Amino acid sequence: MSRVKIGNIELGEFPLLLAPMEDVSDPPFRAVCKAGGADLMYTEFISSEGLIRHAAKSKQKLDIFEYERPIGIQLFGGDIGNMVGSAEIATSVNPDLIDINYGCPVKAVACRGAGAALLQDIPKMVKMTEEIVKCTPLPVTVKTRLGWDEKTRNVTEVAERLQDIGIKALTVHGRTRVQMYKGEADWSLIAEIKNNPRIHIPIFGNGDVDTPQKALEYKNRFGVDGIMIGRASIGAPWVFNEIKHFMKTGELLAPPGIVERIRVCREHVDFSIRWKGDRLGVFEMRRHYSNYFKSLPDFKPYRTRLVEADTAGEVHAILDEIGEVFSDQLTLA
Repeated sequence: MSRVKIGNIELGEFPLLLAPMEDVSDPPFRAVCKAGGADLMYTEFISSEGLIRHAAKSKQKLDIFEYERPIGIQLFGGDIGNMVGSAEIATSVNPDLIDINYGCPVKAVACRGAGAALLQDIPKMVKMTEEIVKCTPLPVTVKTRLGWDEKTRNVTEVAERLQDIGIKALTVHGRTRVQMYKGEADWSLIAEIKNNPRIHIPIFGNGDVDTPQKALEYKNRFGVDGIMIGRASIGAPWVFNEIKHFMKTGELLAPPGIVERIRVCREHVDFSIRWKGDRLGVFEMRRHYSNYFKSLPDFKPYRTRLVEADTAGEVHAILDEIGEVFSDQLTLA
C-alpha cells in the first residue's frame, strides 16, 4: 500500500486524523490524542471574521506547538476577502496546512453563509477555495459533507472542481447538512469519489467510525486513503492506537483500565494548565471528566467534585481518590 501524502507531508500508509471539534480539539486535547496515535490533527475551526478583527478567542486558537506536527489550521467564513485575509494570518504562524470548513451544519454558522452553507453555492465555494490556494504557499485541504440535503448530494462534483483548482486533500463527512449528526453516515458517495479515475488527491472519510472493527471494515469496503475520527476520541484519545493495533494484528487491545484513564486525564489537566493557566485550565477541563470515566459505576459524586474543584491540586487529589476507590476496575468497557 502506498504512503499517503498531502503536498510534501508524509502521513504513512493509512493515516488516522483527529477531526476539528469546537470546544474540544484545543491544544491540551490534541496533545493526548497525539500521544494516542493521531497522525494528523486540526485546530478547532476559527472564524475568519474573528481573525480579521483580531478577536482574542480567535487568535488564541492559532496556538500550535512543535509536538503536534503535522497540524492544520481550519478556517470558516462566508466572505471571500475575509477568508483570504484569515488564511494569510494563519499562514504566518507556520502550520503544516490550511483547511477550509465547508461542512459545519450548526445554524449559527450556516445562517451566516459559512460552513455547510457553501454547499448551496458551489461557484462561490470554488472561487473562495481558489483565492485561498493562491494566497498561501501551504497545502490547502477541505472538509465538507455530502450536500445540503438529500436532493443536492453534490459532493462528487465538488470534489473534482476543488481538486482542479488546487486543493491537496478532501475529507467528506457522510451526512448532508440537513441530517446534522442524526441517522447513519452514508459512505457510498465517499467511495464514489475515491474510485473516480479523475481524482488523484487523498480522500478521507468521516462519520460514525467509533470502533477498530468499523475502521477496518470501512477501510476495506470504501477504499478511502484514511479516516477522520471525531466524537469517538472524546474521553478516549487512545482510540487511534487501538485502531492501528487492530488493523495490524487483527486483535483488539484490552480497554484501558482505571490507572491508564487517570494517567491520561492527569496529562490532559496538566497540558490545559500549562496552556491557559491554573484557574482557566482547570475550568476548561470540566467538560472532559465524565467522558474519561463514563463507564465507571457510581461516578456521579466524583464528577460533581471534579467539576467544582478550583485548583490543579484539588483535581489531582480527587483523581488519587478515584484511583483508590475503583482500583479493582482493571478494565473498563
